[in-house]
Amino acid sequence: MESLLNIDRLTKTYGSLKACNNITFDLYPGQVLGIIGESGSGKSTLLNCIGDSLEIDAGEVTYTNSNNETLNIKQIPESKHRKLTKTEWGFVQQNPHDGLRMNVTAGANIAERLLNVGIRHYGNIREEAKYWLEQVEIDTNRIDDFPHTFSGGMQQRLQLARVLVTKPRLIFMDEPTGGLDVSVQARLLDLLRSLVRNLNLSVILVTHDIGVVRLLAHRLLVMKKGQIVESGLTDRVLDDPQHSYTQQLVSATLIP
Repeated sequence: MESLLNIDRLTKTYGSLKACNNITFDLYPGQVLGIIGESGSGKSTLLNCIGDSLEIDAGEVTYTNSNNETLNIKQIPESKHRKLTKTEWGFVQQNPHDGLRMNVTAGANIAERLLNVGIRHYGNIREEAKYWLEQVEIDTNRIDDFPHTFSGGMQQRLQLARVLVTKPRLIFMDEPTGGLDVSVQARLLDLLRSLVRNLNLSVILVTHDIGVVRLLAHRLLVMKKGQIVESGLTDRVLDDPQHSYTQQLVSATLIP
């Protein structure tokens, strides 16, 4: 199977600190790749370098789009990259305030991405917004409510609806369950797992929560001090960790 996304020797430095050091991996269609590590390990920096909100110092990021074109993300024109982030890519932020416009309604948040791809018919946009509210288990009667009136879990689900409306192929998630209580987390994870399966989404999921990657991720990267110290199938890495750092992470989650 041809990879959807290829990261080759990606490096990002801040002075003498290598936040990402020679990172290489492939992501395949329909695959969820989890990236775990302690705070400061470089996992969020890596996500932002791939998503292109951060410049990289070395290496390449290549993506195969829906037309089967292989794009070097660091070399394509800004207009083409902007279109990519509004159509085939989606971003789910840890803090919904960073991923939503809090001063417009739930329906308008979803509609914005449709407007970005040239859809203008008000009735069609509203129906599409209702459809995606249903898909993320938000009552369609809330379509004209503002996000600040929603709970934290609902705001995260609204972020998902906003992202999914353009049917992206690749989604970047940065700690999507952070800050949510356990019961809300469980509901969101069940929804995410269902959406990934039904929509054949490829996802890069950054988290410090091993329970989240165990439930969602097919493959796993473990990062420490800007480097990948272990990688492989999620169950294998977590059930039989080889690197001492991975062993420490797994052991920490088992302590009552």
